[in-house]
Amino acid sequence: MTAAQTGEKAFAGIEPLLAMIRASEKHYDVEKLERAYLYAKSLHEGQFRVSGEPYISHPVAVAEIVASLGLDTDSICAAFLHDTVEDCPEKTSVEIIRNRFGEDVAMLVDGLTKMKAINVEDKEEANIENIRKMLLAMSKDIRVIFIKLCDRLHNMRTLGVKPEAKRRATALETMHVYAPLAHRLGMQRIKQELENLALSYLDPIGYAEVSNDIERKYGQNQNFIENTRAYVAEKLEEYGIHFTLEGRVKTVYSIYRKMFNQNKSFDEIYDFYAIRIIVNTELECYTALGIIHELFKSIPGRFKDYISTPKPNMYQSLHTTVIGRDGIPFEVQIRTREMHQVAEFGIAAHWKYKSGVGSKEEIDKKLAWISKLIDAENSATDTEDFMQALKIDIFSDETFVFTPKGDVIALPQNSTLIDFAYAIHSQIGNRMVGAKINGMIAPIDRVPQTGDIVEILTSSASKGPSRDWLKIVKTSEARAKIRQWFKKEKRPENIKIGQAEVERLLSKYRVKPNEAQTEEIVSAAAHKLGMADVEDLYNSIGYGGVAMTKVTTKLRQEYERVVKPDENAVVTETDQIQTGHLKKRGTGGIIVDGEYGCEVKFARCCNPLPGDDVIGFVTKGFGISIHKKDCPNAVAGMSKPEQADRWLRAEWDVEEFTGAAKPMYEVGLQIYAENDIRLLSNITTALADMKVTLLGINTKKRTETDIIILLTVGCKNIDHYNSILSRLRSVPHVERIERGSM
Repeated sequence: MTAAQTGEKAFAGIEPLLAMIRASEKHYDVEKLERAYLYAKSLHEGQFRVSGEPYISHPVAVAEIVASLGLDTDSICAAFLHDTVEDCPEKTSVEIIRNRFGEDVAMLVDGLTKMKAINVEDKEEANIENIRKMLLAMSKDIRVIFIKLCDRLHNMRTLGVKPEAKRRATALETMHVYAPLAHRLGMQRIKQELENLALSYLDPIGYAEVSNDIERKYGQNQNFIENTRAYVAEKLEEYGIHFTLEGRVKTVYSIYRKMFNQNKSFDEIYDFYAIRIIVNTELECYTALGIIHELFKSIPGRFKDYISTPKPNMYQSLHTTVIGRDGIPFEVQIRTREMHQVAEFGIAAHWKYKSGVGSKEEIDKKLAWISKLIDAENSATDTEDFMQALKIDIFSDETFVFTPKGDVIALPQNSTLIDFAYAIHSQIGNRMVGAKINGMIAPIDRVPQTGDIVEILTSSASKGPSRDWLKIVKTSEARAKIRQWFKKEKRPENIKIGQAEVERLLSKYRVKPNEAQTEEIVSAAAHKLGMADVEDLYNSIGYGGVAMTKVTTKLRQEYERVVKPDENAVVTETDQIQTGHLKKRGTGGIIVDGEYGCEVKFARCCNPLPGDDVIGFVTKGFGISIHKKDCPNAVAGMSKPEQADRWLRAEWDVEEFTGAAKPMYEVGLQIYAENDIRLLSNITTALADMKVTLLGINTKKRTETDIIILLTVGCKNIDHYNSILSRLRSVPHVERIERGSM
């Protein structure tokens, strides 16, 4: 074999990538790319994916996606090497990569290595740390998240070979973190594919139903898009407009989400069909819009101008929905070629098409939300606070509000006028005394709508923000600025408030600590919370810089250490539990706010099982009640500001369930079935075969032929519950089963 043939064989695995690079108009350092590939291939030698493919196939696929975005040589090299530092039998290091491939490649690989796992469902403290690392890496070089998104996209494309639990966990974090990030960065192609793939694993039945509806509707009107394109093209040519026409059908996830969020049927989706008109200039966009409205009847309220008011992720386009000649509604999107590249690739268009998004200063401005979120993480009082900031500030939809000068301020949906004031400047917020919406006086907690013109009324005589504003504002930016003002301007007042709050908490103990004990308890709690002294603790409590759940927990620990009260004589509001309402299981296998050994009860409205996501609620006089996170009562309670300090993080103590004697939990089942003389016998026989304890049974008539059977059974965990469910669903005449209260 000749040297040339040997070289061709060595690089056979990346020939499609090299062909893509050769076809592009960009300059790439091909020799550097080949060296990075060979080095990665040597390090991954002997490793295989779950599918059985050589592991190197994954970094090669990621590199191809990175190249399709038009990213540079160093980004593609980092894609080849992104799994080499931690996941290879033959270890390498960031320092070795720096010496071989330069500073940029090493920095990108280091950033990717540090954010290996972003898990949004388990161990929130570790989750926050991972997200923080991701944000810091993004703030240093946005290419890190581009590569990470490409990595996640290929993992999602090949997720089918993983076990079901792994598929679901990966799909959840994709839907909750990666798809919203792709959207925030304007990378619509990647965002849409991630959403569709995630949905196919999270709700395969719903995904299949919508897919079938799409095929059915498209089959009924198969020629609609082509006929419409031809008709529109003819008219555009008459006006001498240079254009490209594209047609599309709405994605499965987009339809699924609209049906779910807006409670619409499939036939009520008006923008199922769409055509996209891509022209050369902004003026031609508006000319084309006029032509469309001349050709078709527009649907009122369905026009949006994102050219004059771009979205925060830089998206620009004109949207209008019209009625076609066959009476079929469809959406029309009109944009320039540069706008189209930004819409498809987002900020990555800067590398693919240099003129797409402007200068580095403009890009930095577009990425200002990353710095805001890092600031939110630094000012958050606990992980729940930060996760709330993540959901509201970054992953929610936006409202576009105008200043009197015509500047556009983008706010998360449901933001108030106070949030608007602080989004302009902290001094505007601190001196705010009122506001006007469209020239009319409005209360400061009013939620402005897109298109409103808002004027903030200020006064130099203002005494500053009110503490009540912390309960009103929605954005972490406003909350952080308000807390900062109180921290700086009201320290003496904060100390008095904090001291009174600590005294109130300690007064709840039946055996009250004496003065010396109180000083020791509070001082120790302050140091464990990272405060320099007691006054710092009081100050933090006063301005809201520390979560009261943490303060309560530390005070309780130090009280039990210092006072050592008699277990039966001393009961706090938090610990006072009526044993008649408590399942006799000790701590129930629950860790509350990071603490082991807390005695809890399980809410009968949702009956949580090991494996369910749970949260704790400090009841008045009945201890800590554990709910499922998606329990309607918990969801409603967490939205109430007055209950904010009573919700505690909770998780299952995994070690309690690893022994031979696993605790048993009660769970309620509602079985909807067609009545049959053998139905109850078949159900009880199925439970007996599985050795499932039947704790209660009741029936009620639903219709003349249908019945509801209410069962209470003993269950070990969520997997055991699912196996019981699977077995009972196979019983003849059973229609469906729901998890119910007992």
